[in-house]
Amino acid sequence: MGIYIFKRILFMIPILIGITLISFFVIHLAPGNPLTEQLGLNPKVSMSARIQLAKLYGLNKPLLVQYIEWLKRIATFNFGLSFTANHEPVITEIKRTIGITIIINTLALIFIFIFSIPVGVLSAVKQNSLFDKISAVLVFIGFAAPSFWVALLLIIFFGIDLRFLPVGGITSVGYNSFPLWGKLIDIGKHLVMPVFVAGFGGVAGLSRYLRGNMLEVYRQEYVMTARAKGLKEWVVIYKHVLKNALIPFITILGLSVPGLIGGSVIIETIFDINGMGRLFYQSVLARDYPTIMGILVIGAILTLIGNLMADIAYALIDPRLRK
Repeated sequence: MGIYIFKRILFMIPILIGITLISFFVIHLAPGNPLTEQLGLNPKVSMSARIQLAKLYGLNKPLLVQYIEWLKRIATFNFGLSFTANHEPVITEIKRTIGITIIINTLALIFIFIFSIPVGVLSAVKQNSLFDKISAVLVFIGFAAPSFWVALLLIIFFGIDLRFLPVGGITSVGYNSFPLWGKLIDIGKHLVMPVFVAGFGGVAGLSRYLRGNMLEVYRQEYVMTARAKGLKEWVVIYKHVLKNALIPFITILGLSVPGLIGGSVIIETIFDINGMGRLFYQSVLARDYPTIMGILVIGAILTLIGNLMADIAYALIDPRLRK
């Protein structure tokens, strides 16, 4: 098992380098640059000043040279300085925003895991029943409904009409004066809608995927043999059917991590959450290359860690991989 995990970690290194290489060149292909965003068409800025600023940012060098120099800095965990007016270290900006993004995505994964498995199991066990048909309709809605549209509907209904949940931010006014339990309740209320929006599509897709896997396992001969031995139905379902149906399900769950991280850009912008996704959106508008690359690296690492956890869970379920 230890050798298997070590090999997976080693395999992550070239993948991470490949991600950074492609990302670095792609963001430079976008129209505009930090100079045009900061200086614009200001006639008072001379050409020599623009050249000096480009030299200061290192933008006067070939792209390959810029990438190699950036890669050397990243090896020492130096993400550089932001191109924005405050020139704050990129790592400081990321540290300030990454916590809430990780919390939302972790809760979204837990939400997906908790609800998709029971819905998928019940849909398979009660195939073609009323529950199966209702869950199928909800799945289609989950696939078809854009996350930003679902978020706006929740804000209008729960935030504006019912005034039951806050419409944005992560804390309320006067948060610092609340007792500890009051702070936890306040943060929990602010997280309900973002977590639901982040996990709604995942629950819809993965529950249907698990249903298909279970129906396929149901047809296997060892399941019929287990029933012929007189085992109880719940033992057949949870010990023989579900355990084998979870193997590809966990892989898909791990692959959903990139979608959650990418969706943070939309969710944090709509709900006015000062997270890493919103910082990424603002950095793209400002052509802040160091911040963009820093967030992409952190996002890639989180994605690879999510896939590694899925591989470990895959090995725990399937003993063949441990050998």
